[in-house]
Amino acid sequence: MNHRILLVDDEPDILEFIRYNLQKEGYEIRTAQDGAEALRVASEFRPHLILLDRMMPVMDGVETCRALREDPALKHTHVVFLSALGEEDDQLSGFDAGADDYLSKPIPMKLLVSRVQAILKRINTEQQPAQNECDIQLDPHHHTILCRGEEIPLPRKEFSLMELLMTRSGELVTREEIYSKIWGHEVVVGDRTIDVHIRKLRQKIGEEHIQTIKGVGYMFVK
Repeated sequence: MNHRILLVDDEPDILEFIRYNLQKEGYEIRTAQDGAEALRVASEFRPHLILLDRMMPVMDGVETCRALREDPALKHTHVVFLSALGEEDDQLSGFDAGADDYLSKPIPMKLLVSRVQAILKRINTEQQPAQNECDIQLDPHHHTILCRGEEIPLPRKEFSLMELLMTRSGELVTREEIYSKIWGHEVVVGDRTIDVHIRKLRQKIGEEHIQTIKGVGYMFVK
C-alpha cells in the first residue's frame, strides 16, 4: 500500500526536511503550514497519517485535531502530534483532542521514520479482517507485547499497566490499585493519567480487550 502522509508545521525548513526523508521511504506526502490549510488538504488528500505541530497560526494543533476528528471521512486517519511542547499536560491535552500518539521535538530523523513505519504497520493490521481472539504475549525484557503476530513496543508505564491487567485477567482492577502499583503513593498524578494510558493500550491491542467498569476500574478480557 502506498501510504499517504500529511505534514503540518508552520516552519518551512522542518516541513521540507521531513518531507524529503519520508518521500525517500516511498510515502506520498502533502504539506500544510497552518491548521486551516491542513483541514482543506486532509479533506482532499485523505491521508492515512497526519503529523501535526501544536504551535501554528490561524488554528493551533489542538483545534485542528478536534476539527479533524469531527470529519467522518477522516475517522480512520491516525493523528500524531510532533511538537516541542512535550510536558505531560501538553500530551494529555493532545490525547484529549483525539490524537493517536504524541512525539516530542527534537527527534532524530531515523527514529521518526521508524515510528512512522510502526504506526502505518499498525494501520495495515487494523484494516485486516478481525480475529476472534488476540493472543497477547508479554516480553518483560524488551517491554514489548506480541498481538496478532505484530511486536509492539510499549513505554514503561504502559507495559506495567498491561502486565498488571493481564495477570488479573477477568478480574476487576480498581483505579486505586493501579495508582498504587504503577505510580506509587508518593507520586501525584492527574485523574486523567490512567485514562490516557488505557486509551493508548486500546489503540494498540483493540478496544474489546480492556473493559471499563465505570467509576471503579478496568478489566482485561481475551
